[in-house]
Amino acid sequence: VVEVSTSKTGKHGHAKCHFVAIDIFNGKKLEDIVPSSHNCDVPHVNRTDYQLIDISEDGFVSLLTDNGSTKDDLKLPTDDSLLTQIKDGFAEGKDLVVSVMSAMGEEQICALKDIGSNLSYACVRNKLDKMETALSLNLMKA
Repeated sequence: VVEVSTSKTGKHGHAKCHFVAIDIFNGKKLEDIVPSSHNCDVPHVNRTDYQLIDISEDGFVSLLTDNGSTKDDLKLPTDDSLLTQIKDGFAEGKDLVVSVMSAMGEEQICALKDIGSNLSYACVRNKLDKMETALSLNLMKA
């Protein structure tokens, strides 16, 4: 919401609130006028960071969640600048984290961070595999 204005009670009605907002997913300007005595629904917007694992040929991304599972239901963003940054960074082998904004049943990649080469997905997966192997060997000995 970028602007809220209130009109006084008119000759034939109630006071009104005029809302002007910008859609967080496509940038379109939206307006609504509601009676000031009515309640308005407020969307809950969440922003979550995921490590980028893969980009498929059909434009979907594979993301690593905090609990170690993958999220494969998001498409690349339509914003040309962000799309180019993601594709170029991934092609260069950078470790990338994408920010996903979600509200009202919609999700979209909205930002990108280069986290450097601290721990890549392959490195983490390799360490987890070694830990599982060591654990299973210890269980066999017991």
